[in-house]
Amino acid sequence: MIFRCGAWLLVIALAGCVSAPQDSDPQLDPGLDLARYQMLDLSHPYNAETLYWPSSPSAFEHGELEYGTTEEGYFYSAYTLGTPEHGGTHIDAPIHFHADGLTVEQLALEQLILPVVVLDVRAEAAADPDYTLTMDAINAHEAKHGAIVPGSAVLMWTAWDQYWPDALGYLGDDTPDRTTHLHFPGFGVQATEFLLQERQVRLIGLDTASIDHGPSTDFLVHRLTGAAGVPGLENLTGLEQLPPTGATLIALPMKIEGGSGAPVRVVALVPR
Repeated sequence: MIFRCGAWLLVIALAGCVSAPQDSDPQLDPGLDLARYQMLDLSHPYNAETLYWPSSPSAFEHGELEYGTTEEGYFYSAYTLGTPEHGGTHIDAPIHFHADGLTVEQLALEQLILPVVVLDVRAEAAADPDYTLTMDAINAHEAKHGAIVPGSAVLMWTAWDQYWPDALGYLGDDTPDRTTHLHFPGFGVQATEFLLQERQVRLIGLDTASIDHGPSTDFLVHRLTGAAGVPGLENLTGLEQLPPTGATLIALPMKIEGGSGAPVRVVALVPR
């Protein structure tokens, strides 16, 4: 309970820092003391090894425009970049699988900065690469750590990031353009419905390529979260650094107007 309350207080503090009036007295408003938190990066870098969905028509592109010393004698560099929305560590906006869903730039900050719960399903994923999150896993977590607080983010820790960036290990198949032989864990439909309806979570995510497991052909989890207005994070890494409860997640995507998804730098603040 202390951890969960601490996370909510941090969210309130962050909101207060953003909205505090300009004429507030700094002696009365100390702001957010980041020294009280360990800052953790949960994102893969974008590079030539970044993994995308097998049917993606392109991958990450980083082209040099300028690099070197100018005629005036100072150093200057600039590059171009290109990437599909859905690859690497990224966010799925609700419109990805729901026609009336929010686009990336419409996501509220309250959906992107929030307390986070981590469900440890490493053993289940190791035993079954096509594992989907079950009610048993949620019940076991809540029996030990308390009920998931409404408004939280819920992340599945599968340890699947150990295979990144090997496509065969991470996706279960490295055949270009083929999406019918994929194998990796994801959220289960019943568990997702429970999280959305009974726990009213505001974001879900995991350290695999999709919130739906690899063999899915109907993408029901995407459709459920899209209809509920809940974004999803995919291809996270480093979830072993987080406690089961008590941390605050900050997932700020590139603000692409009309986007169905976007690259995102995901960090977590863990109380020291």
